[in-house]
Amino acid sequence: MSSRTGNLSPQLHAYLLARSAPADPVLTELADETARRFPASAGMQIGAEQGTFMTLLTRIAGASAAIEVGTFTGYSSICLARGLAAGGRLLCCDVSEEWTSLARQYWQKAGVDDRIELRVAPAIETLRALPAGPSLDLAFIDADKPGYIGYWDEIVPRIRPGGVILADNTLYGGQVTDTADRGASVQGIRDFNDHAVADDRVELVLLPVGDGLTLARKK
Repeated sequence: MSSRTGNLSPQLHAYLLARSAPADPVLTELADETARRFPASAGMQIGAEQGTFMTLLTRIAGASAAIEVGTFTGYSSICLARGLAAGGRLLCCDVSEEWTSLARQYWQKAGVDDRIELRVAPAIETLRALPAGPSLDLAFIDADKPGYIGYWDEIVPRIRPGGVILADNTLYGGQVTDTADRGASVQGIRDFNDHAVADDRVELVLLPVGDGLTLARKK
């Protein structure tokens, strides 16, 4: 999957990036190293415009307590951590020591390692171990697609009223509207999209940012 937004031409995408926040050298270096070291998985990384949007949204939300489900090599976590309010903390959940070892290096390079905690374990277990009450300001879901509904159902009760939930890949390369059987990941996203939009605890919009980004606000 491409991390670039929608079906923009390369020229229009370059124009979009040039008229957004300036390119960040640490994130650019991380994207390049991820592509070199993990070429088969590099498409899992979010794009530059989505990262900038997430940093701004985190700041707008005034988030102090955030969680990320699915960290990969750390691009999105840097974007979230940079947007946190003073003294804010980001809890990152992933199952790969290999991917997150690169993330740790770049958290340090980006100067955000002091506000990130990493738990290498199945995310559903980490979520269930959190306090049951609404203690989170923001959550980002970007892990295994069949697991999205489970993550959502654990996260929503733990988000404060007015807090924000983001879910990535919710257009899944346009395959969500294809009636053919596209496998467990596509079906997981289809099921999640139906589940989330029917949840009356939130109001949400599915944005054509990156590979589809669902933005929800807890009522």
